[in-house]
Amino acid sequence: MKSFLIALVFLTTTISQAQDFAKHVNPFIGTGGHGHTFPGATVPYGMVQLSPDTRIDGSWDGCGGYHYSDNLIYGFSHTHLNGTGVSDYGDIMLMPTMGEPSLNNKEYSSTFSHTNEKASAGFYSVKLDKHNIDVRLTTSTRVGFHEYTFNNAGQANIILDLRHRDKLLEGRVNIIDNKTIEVLRRSEAWARDQYVYARIEFNIPMMNSKGIKNSNDLDIQTLALSFSKQVKKGEKILVKVSLSPTSYEGAKLNSSEIKHWDFDKVHKAAIALWNKELSKIEVTSDDKDKLAIFYTALYHTMMQPNIAQDLDGKYRGRDNQIHVAEGFDYYTVFSLWDTFRGAHPLYTLIDKKRTADYINTFIKQYEQGGRLPVWELASNETDCMIGYHSVSVIADVMVKGIKGFDYEKAFEASKASAMRDVLGLDAYKKNGFISIDDEHESVSKTLEYAYDDWCIAQMAAILGYSDDYQYFMMRSQNWKNLFNGKNTFIQPKKNGGWDTPFDPKEVNNNFTEANAWQYTFFVPQDIDGMIQAYGGKEKFEAKLDEMFTTESKTTGREQVDITGLIGQYAHGNEPSHHVAYLYNYVGKPEKTKEKVHYILDNFYTNSPDGLIGNEDCGQMSAWYVLSSMGMYSVTPARNLWAKTEPFFEKVKINLEDKSSRIILKNSNFEPFEYFETKSTEILAFAADPTIVEVPVIQAESKAFKDNLKIELKSQNSNDEIYFMINDKDDHLAKKIFVKYTKPFEISQTSTIEAYVKTNEGQSNTISATFFKKPNNYSINIKSIYNPQYHAGGPEGLLDGILGTENWRKGDWQGYQSQDFEAVVDLKEVKNINEISARFLQDQRSWILMPTKVEYYISEDNVNFTFFGSVNNTLDPKLEENTILNFTSNETKGKKARYVKVIAKNFGKLPEWHQGFGGDAFIFVDEITID
Repeated sequence: MKSFLIALVFLTTTISQAQDFAKHVNPFIGTGGHGHTFPGATVPYGMVQLSPDTRIDGSWDGCGGYHYSDNLIYGFSHTHLNGTGVSDYGDIMLMPTMGEPSLNNKEYSSTFSHTNEKASAGFYSVKLDKHNIDVRLTTSTRVGFHEYTFNNAGQANIILDLRHRDKLLEGRVNIIDNKTIEVLRRSEAWARDQYVYARIEFNIPMMNSKGIKNSNDLDIQTLALSFSKQVKKGEKILVKVSLSPTSYEGAKLNSSEIKHWDFDKVHKAAIALWNKELSKIEVTSDDKDKLAIFYTALYHTMMQPNIAQDLDGKYRGRDNQIHVAEGFDYYTVFSLWDTFRGAHPLYTLIDKKRTADYINTFIKQYEQGGRLPVWELASNETDCMIGYHSVSVIADVMVKGIKGFDYEKAFEASKASAMRDVLGLDAYKKNGFISIDDEHESVSKTLEYAYDDWCIAQMAAILGYSDDYQYFMMRSQNWKNLFNGKNTFIQPKKNGGWDTPFDPKEVNNNFTEANAWQYTFFVPQDIDGMIQAYGGKEKFEAKLDEMFTTESKTTGREQVDITGLIGQYAHGNEPSHHVAYLYNYVGKPEKTKEKVHYILDNFYTNSPDGLIGNEDCGQMSAWYVLSSMGMYSVTPARNLWAKTEPFFEKVKINLEDKSSRIILKNSNFEPFEYFETKSTEILAFAADPTIVEVPVIQAESKAFKDNLKIELKSQNSNDEIYFMINDKDDHLAKKIFVKYTKPFEISQTSTIEAYVKTNEGQSNTISATFFKKPNNYSINIKSIYNPQYHAGGPEGLLDGILGTENWRKGDWQGYQSQDFEAVVDLKEVKNINEISARFLQDQRSWILMPTKVEYYISEDNVNFTFFGSVNNTLDPKLEENTILNFTSNETKGKKARYVKVIAKNFGKLPEWHQGFGGDAFIFVDEITID
């Protein structure tokens, strides 16, 4: 494609003289609504995020520790996450008080008013109402700096509470002298084993006045302490807190970043660091709100990843051992499912050195932990979200020719991620797609794996590995196996066929925080193929139009992440972020401009609720930064920017080689453009391989009573389908596939295997198993199951199909806030010797065993007599997913036609549970009666 340099003018000029871009930053943007940001002090990519905590309950809108709707501050902690959807951090919390010190957070906390609160880049201040204390905070990269002004005379206290927010695994405090203490806080939350060492230094002597310790025969741990001093009215106490992930010695070394006690000097240094980073993009506007939104967005993209090594290069690796980073800087906090889409492509533009360091970090995590990061946090793999999107970041960097890391090692690590047999990858490799039966979030995982595989193919091309290129390009087309040409949606499959009934608006466990509308367009690696699958550009455009104009309402599960709806487009969550730019691919850039500018105007504001959804470690803001410049990376790892009209009159991008590029709003522009002209050339191999889509094995249900009709279909009517049946008679024991000509029936439990054969080749062979029900029982369920967890309806409890520990695949029935009660009709009076029901526990998902299961029998369905009961013996705190049979066989030989099952719900979740106060679920699968 020809490169047009009209709207994007290359200039060989030096970066302009320093300007104060930091003054435009409003850290309160995103602290309200569902933005989940925090307002406190930090520097670009810093280890310290020193901010007030107003939320300690693990609530979703308190993930960042602060919410603008609150008026109570518990303290000021030194680590915070920027806009995530899961709570963690809040380490090393200090709180100034006066009078008799208390270590109870309900007593040492204080109200505050937003009128007495200020925040700017690298700075935060507030007045604590309770004791009239003024707080000012600033930071360097590894040190938090506190200034407390006590406006009343008396005893001043500084509380250190290691119990703050998440679960404390280990707490250590070493008092070095009356000005210095050392701290180890080891905790468990999202990151299962997080280490934070700290060195706390006071500018004046302080006395240890109170403490709480937890002891047993082997250990003594410190939980909370108070340090006190008599102060005069207006007296200040200054505190420096340096952090380290490795050791007390590391914290001491890192404390040398600030060798003085001049708060304003540290504050000015923080502003200088922010101006250095923010000056990489200069925008021109007379609208102060637009400048605030833009520079706060750019600021949010620079709050993470966070440096995670000491000044001497030591860091804690994924193997929990201490290593030394040589030739690069080691980072943490990689929200890759979010940030691969926009934030990391932005970094390749304005921060190539750090981008190479991120990949060096990935490689070390692969070497030390066995795999590339998915969602890495504090040297822990959280395994949150899906895909292996490190490979997108790596491929994007390689395609753009950025150096500074081992390409071969990065490719090795990427292949290793793709060749694992976890999270549905085994089925994906075997069948060419993931089914509901294989893994939850099957549609999203299939699509995102396919994109990641395309990224690996691009690496293979750069390195000259033809076989790898062909293999991963073939896998990258697996999205086609879930594309239903009849309804033109990406649709989940179950047991070989399309899952029905199908509602594209339904949010369920087949998708990741989304529905079929929002994932149908996630084929960034093969947009031309997607357009062709829809039947051409006009039909594809019509489908896009329908997405933006259909009813803005989802069905199914309530998903708090799905916000910012325009039709079924959801800007508040990442799967939709590229969709507005797809109009460029059908020759309608004016529609891209219309949608993009509407989002820029309406979903980003200069206010606490100024983000339409979670910030997600900079991705929400990266979309704004790129789109307001008139560009977006629809396909990371393809060195192509989709273009639109810029939002600002003039944008100047200052590059690391001291040159710059200027984007003018009133210039002509093309819908696509290569931004870098010196990208690595990808080798030209033979024609890209083409997959043959798998057939569809369709039946009315997975279980049946007498006979079941089976129908086989392919995407194209001219394709030939071959199949075989394996059943208990094994009448096709020689594994002979025969050509399919018409529907057929089965009368016993059978497995059908099938593949499609065309002139272009042969599809993967897929299979489906259909179960003949073990009896003719029926069931009347008195309770109401959650529509998301129905196991195929009432008969799912009697069909002989047993659910696994992965309940998200849909084989369990779920009941919340109620007991489970059902009556099974055996159709005739029988001798009853044993009654059993299976239940599942996944307490982190609010699913707990029933406290008790009771069984009753009757001959007339009116008068029931007690048969037996089983009490739960499983610890509700057990975190491993566990299945138990509640079996009663003490009463034998009783005659009955009807069996009543009552399972008692656990009730409200207790205080130790993250969902404290919420209602527990009962999950039941199969009832058996002998």
